[in-house]
Amino acid sequence: MYQEPTGLDALVAPPDRRRRARTPHRQARRPDQRVRVLGEVMDLVRPEEVMQEVQGWIAAGQRAVVANHNLHSLALMPRHPGLRRFFDGADLIQADSRPLLAWARLLNPSARAMHRSTYLDWRNHFWSLAHRKGWRVFYLGGAPGVASEAASRVRSRYPGVTLVTRDGYFDAAAGSPDNAEILASIHAFEPHILMVGMGMPRQELWIADHLDALPDCVVFNVGAAFDYEAGVQRAAPRWMGGLGLEWLFRLVCDPRRLFVRYCVEPWSLIGPAWRDLRRPTTAGRNRLSPSATR
Repeated sequence: MYQEPTGLDALVAPPDRRRRARTPHRQARRPDQRVRVLGEVMDLVRPEEVMQEVQGWIAAGQRAVVANHNLHSLALMPRHPGLRRFFDGADLIQADSRPLLAWARLLNPSARAMHRSTYLDWRNHFWSLAHRKGWRVFYLGGAPGVASEAASRVRSRYPGVTLVTRDGYFDAAAGSPDNAEILASIHAFEPHILMVGMGMPRQELWIADHLDALPDCVVFNVGAAFDYEAGVQRAAPRWMGGLGLEWLFRLVCDPRRLFVRYCVEPWSLIGPAWRDLRRPTTAGRNRLSPSATR
């Protein structure tokens, strides 16, 4: 979990993670990795396993989509039918929520807090890989000037990264001149990684609408990732992440925008939660095969 640097820490590169002792992780998908929680499919993967998958897809020149579910996305699913196309087309769906994983733990002993995986959990590993392996990264999203500032900060820590950005203020309608220009820019750049950070559900709907028009690359929906990189938003302290209280930090920092998301939306999940509890078994009631239809 990333904690925004302050003072002198902000002026130096993060420590070389290759010098740290690493916890072993599996090199292949587990039979019990894919589960269904609150009516939706997701994968119990650690951040290191996500990066392992990404490296394999890039080496194979394969197009892939890495998605993520949290309580906000689950609440949006019934209200935005187009989201179904995005998640149905995803190759890997991370669990981006400690409360969600706590609920999953009640349903399946395989679920652990270590399966929380989102941009802030694997960001340093990702940029280290991009730096060392020469990945080209295209970032689409953010307010004008924010993504470019974030890119400047990333390059200061990882000078070998090839990174271009385009803000998310454009006409996203299929066939619009803005879209045509953006897709042409993406194709010309030939990225290994495409990050789309335009907020949920706009970023997911854009990916679903244009996936077939994209080059072969790994596509992430990353929300406010570059807002954190640019210092526009603050990340929660590390200890709050360990206790599953990041949502409270964000709510206090921006109550007007996030009150409905954190205090109202979760109540819409009572129905799916009740259906989870009514399933007949315990350990395997939300477990799916890796090839299960999403």
